[in-house]
Amino acid sequence: MDKKTKVNAAILIIGNEILSGRTQDTNTSTLAIWLNSIGVKVNEVRIVPDVEKIIVNTLNTLRKINDYVFTTGGIGPTHDDITAQSVSKAFNIKYEIHKEAYKILENYYKPGEFNEGRQRMVWMPENAELILNPTSGAPGFSIQNVFCLPGVPSILKSMLGGLKNKIVGGQPILSYTISLRTVESEIADSLSKVQDQNKDVEIGSYPFFHAGKLGVSIVLRAENQSKINDCSYQILQFVNKKKIEIVDR
Repeated sequence: MDKKTKVNAAILIIGNEILSGRTQDTNTSTLAIWLNSIGVKVNEVRIVPDVEKIIVNTLNTLRKINDYVFTTGGIGPTHDDITAQSVSKAFNIKYEIHKEAYKILENYYKPGEFNEGRQRMVWMPENAELILNPTSGAPGFSIQNVFCLPGVPSILKSMLGGLKNKIVGGQPILSYTISLRTVESEIADSLSKVQDQNKDVEIGSYPFFHAGKLGVSIVLRAENQSKINDCSYQILQFVNKKKIEIVDR
């Protein structure tokens, strides 16, 4: 894929525990930061319950409109871990024991510990490629443009390095932040004018509350550093004109 090509992805978070609020999702942030660094832009994130029909339908929608889809969760040893089964249905392919995954886990566990529950983790779509897991043995897997990762944040993080050669990105997406002691309404018009003149730079404004005072962080994102520099110069011009304080966060 040419580096100038825009490459995009969707993230599909699977799990009732995220929807109920019992577990906080940090995987979206981990994946999005990593994908941006290799030139893949995250277009959307969806969170779905452990329900096969919903996983299948959502996955089929996302994989057709994105270069890559990353799923997290639902590949463990319990009855509600149905991601692998659902992915098989979405692609309409056989769901079977992955021989290589079986060998990996058989060697990973002590004799007698590779029980029926743990053997659930070696059932995958036919011809799935493994994503090796340096933390807890159980591999993830990919099929075509869909990459299935575990929901445990530390394990997911440890598996990203092994994915780097499988993902073809575009230009890494750069970002630069300017934090101001102001409120959004005070800079909205000026910021809109700068955005109109810098179509290739994505400008976001995010209020924050720090040390008892309100502020706004302006985040500039683009593939080209000189475009970010031009844009930040234009922003600093109106910031100085309005005598707005720049804060270090």
